[in-house]
Amino acid sequence: MKLALYLFISILLTLEVSSKVISTTANNGNLILEDIPSIPEEIKNDLRKFQNVRSGSFRGFDSSGKNLYISTRFGNVSQLHLVKSPGGARNQITYFDEPIGSVSRQPNGDLIAFTMDFGGSENAQIFTLNPLDGSYTLMTDGESRNGGPLWNNSGTKIAYRSNKRNGASNDVWVMSVNDSDLSEAILESPDGTSWGPIDWSNDNSKVLIQNYISITDSKVYVVDIKTKQKKLILGNKDKKSVNSGLSFDKDSTGVFYVTDEFGEFNNLAHKDLLSEKVELITQGINWDVDGFAISDDGSRAAFTVNENGFSSLYLLNTQTLKYQKVTSIPIGLVGGIKFNKKANLLGLSINTYKSPSDSYTLELNTDPLNYGELKKWTNSEVGGLDTSSFVSPKLISYKSYDGLDIPAFIYAKESKKPLPVIISIHGGPEGQSRPRFSSTFQLWIEKLGVAVITPNVRGSEGYGKTYLGLDNGFNREDSVKDIGSLLDWIEKQPNLDSSRVAVYGGSYGGYMVLASAVYYSDRLKAAIDIVGISNFVTFLTNTQDYRRDLRRVEYGDERDPKMRAFLEKISPNNNVDKISVPMFVAQGENDPRVPVTESEQIVESLRDANKTVWYMNALNEGHGYRKKENRDLYQQAVILFLEEHL
Repeated sequence: MKLALYLFISILLTLEVSSKVISTTANNGNLILEDIPSIPEEIKNDLRKFQNVRSGSFRGFDSSGKNLYISTRFGNVSQLHLVKSPGGARNQITYFDEPIGSVSRQPNGDLIAFTMDFGGSENAQIFTLNPLDGSYTLMTDGESRNGGPLWNNSGTKIAYRSNKRNGASNDVWVMSVNDSDLSEAILESPDGTSWGPIDWSNDNSKVLIQNYISITDSKVYVVDIKTKQKKLILGNKDKKSVNSGLSFDKDSTGVFYVTDEFGEFNNLAHKDLLSEKVELITQGINWDVDGFAISDDGSRAAFTVNENGFSSLYLLNTQTLKYQKVTSIPIGLVGGIKFNKKANLLGLSINTYKSPSDSYTLELNTDPLNYGELKKWTNSEVGGLDTSSFVSPKLISYKSYDGLDIPAFIYAKESKKPLPVIISIHGGPEGQSRPRFSSTFQLWIEKLGVAVITPNVRGSEGYGKTYLGLDNGFNREDSVKDIGSLLDWIEKQPNLDSSRVAVYGGSYGGYMVLASAVYYSDRLKAAIDIVGISNFVTFLTNTQDYRRDLRRVEYGDERDPKMRAFLEKISPNNNVDKISVPMFVAQGENDPRVPVTESEQIVESLRDANKTVWYMNALNEGHGYRKKENRDLYQQAVILFLEEHL
């Protein structure tokens, strides 16, 4: 009897020990790892080259118009640097422990306005920086969420958005550069939507302001600085449409903007504010305009177009509204376009699958549509990797369950035997997977011998407004079915191994990973959820106040009983019993978008159900990992996880 009792107690103790979470820390205690094994030195060494990649993104011209400000990383996070010639040295200007956000230079001056948050909180503050001596000044209160600093034309005032009035409303403020205490709200948000400044009129008397309601609904107003009266100039109160303001025109009597009011895609347009005449400029281009810049004198402009995921660059004569494509741009993604003061140079960043973002200038001629040499200013480090061996993305499409064509990119080497597959799902949900440089994808391909597929499931942007709206509200799980159809497609490909498939995604992509694990666990080997939504009701309850109404437009209003019941029904945390695939969950403690509670509850539920789950939480990060030391260890753990389970 005593022996039996002893054995019983021993079994209980064994069960208690085996169920205990094994927790370790790294990076000065900022990274918590639960049930994640120690990383072998072999993995650390193998990944070293892939983890020492640096970009050199264009951020603007200095006051001379001859030198470039770029952002690059020499330490743990990206900082601002000055480059004085193509291929020249990168002279560091800022030395913060957090990455630099937006950057804009003072007109007719040297000061730089930039944003920076702390620990990934996204409560960004606005600073001014003197690049000549490195001195800087905090311009905001150090607590609220601020962004979009916009200099007036004389460089004496900055318009910006802030939630400092009540923590929830995104209002528009104007402050004096010489005395930031002289700050006043010129527009108080009347609802929970986002308002932000776009441009100043030539005489600094008016501000063009964007009201962002959702990905499919935005309006533009003009606000008089003195009277604070606002006038709706773009968009209809009774009809949803995208109307994204870009700038006033040369005389401030009209505006350039992007709209989908007249078709499926976001067209570049011009509206005369006196006659109210609208001219569509890019109606012959059936893709979204996604970038725009206008010269200081308003005589010329440039814009970029997202053509099936790839970027095209165009020059625009703002008087004739004629445009010309720039044919010397490498195949890839173009961003950050800005003119110098004389408008004889256009600065830009170019990203390709073989190269991280580098800074370029395009020489411009007197004719707004003519251009000269494209010069590369930076050569991004790739850690000694042979990028000539990188696998190029191939654009494909597959049929979903209802016959809808789903676009995707596949990265796959030639192989004599079928390749395991990692499906990487973008966030948003209105994001888009594009063929940008990814050392992560190339790492997986090289070290794990896999193929990578990045589907743009229904609800992704870039394919027209109808496609964008196909996953809204009660149609949420239709996008999950697109992953099921992708698994069907994989089964039919002789070069892919359908018995070894993993899913990977962050934010809304994290929800898609969890939902895929609910419905397709029997067809998956591993799942990696990064800052993902595990329950839409708790997510909407706990996300930051300034984001809640915006997300309700997309996901549905949890205050409506029918919608609440639906959201509870489809939430992965309520369907853990259907998940059998091993799970890796990564989170940032300070995430304001998808709160840490979303990861905590799915991890707890998986553990309670005796499911395999690895959990990583960074105490000094927010919505994703921005600090190199955290990213490195996370990537190492992902490789270990996939080696073990895929």
